[in-house]
Amino acid sequence: MLLTLSTLSLAGLSLLAPAADTCNSTPQAKTVAASLAGTDIVDTAVAAGSFETLVAAVKAAGLVEALKGEGPFTVFAPTDEAFAQLPEGTLAKLLTPEGKDQLTAILTYHVVPGRVLAADVAKLSGAVTLGGQRVDVRVAKKKVMIDGASVVRTDIECSNGVIHVIDSVLMPATNDIVATAKAAGSFGTLLAAAEAAGLVEALQARGPITLFAPTDEAFAALPEGTVADLLKPENKEALASILKLHVVRGRVYSDAAVEAGKATTLAGTEVRISAEDDKVRVGSATVLRANLDASNGVIHVIDSVILPAAH
Repeated sequence: MLLTLSTLSLAGLSLLAPAADTCNSTPQAKTVAASLAGTDIVDTAVAAGSFETLVAAVKAAGLVEALKGEGPFTVFAPTDEAFAQLPEGTLAKLLTPEGKDQLTAILTYHVVPGRVLAADVAKLSGAVTLGGQRVDVRVAKKKVMIDGASVVRTDIECSNGVIHVIDSVLMPATNDIVATAKAAGSFGTLLAAAEAAGLVEALQARGPITLFAPTDEAFAALPEGTVADLLKPENKEALASILKLHVVRGRVYSDAAVEAGKATTLAGTEVRISAEDDKVRVGSATVLRANLDASNGVIHVIDSVILPAAH
């Protein structure tokens, strides 16, 4: 996703209204809706009858008490049909004791803290989930999309939150920062530098961390011979110091970074973060792409290498 400071257009906001066949369509349905509004998220999902797989998954992950808690929570709830679309054998594997951790990561990726109603969802470009990763929110072809899932029904009120129904299961990132960078294919120099500096394990650790990742082109723009010199064993400490200027503790998404205006790097120095001309800058580098989720953090792609002030 290219980083801009604009929020989603409100065009198509009416699409977020509950469908005609929802619980508000008849006096009898209104009575049911009023009754459900007094029940928590789990009991509401059970009563709805179309979330049997989701409820079974919540039980297998040991999240029932959490979703019955005070909250409030916003749940993007996949239907039974959505779970049925997963590759054959995926669900059965997730429901085993061995799949509990992965199942928990998936389920918490469907939950956002707070009561976020449909009208509020449309104003967002993304939302941070209970699992720590962020879902993207956008309006596309007159549909509201949460990542790649379409919202098919909204604002099912519960005593401790609200449910929005989606048509597919959301999947969080499972690759760590190093694997994510490798898959992207444009960070060969950065990865070689991390290996030479002995920082690969740190970038694979649980974290979370935020990496401002210079592209191969960014490294190529350095004065001739600079990269080759830094990759020498005798310059390992200097290389590590430079790379640490690109790493911040915590999972810091673009909007939060801009709001903070600065961040303390692993090198112990502060880097300025600003928004200018609809672009975000980290020091003198421009963010080319933001909010690439990894299992242990987030990557923001930048167009130049951040160097110590002495350089």
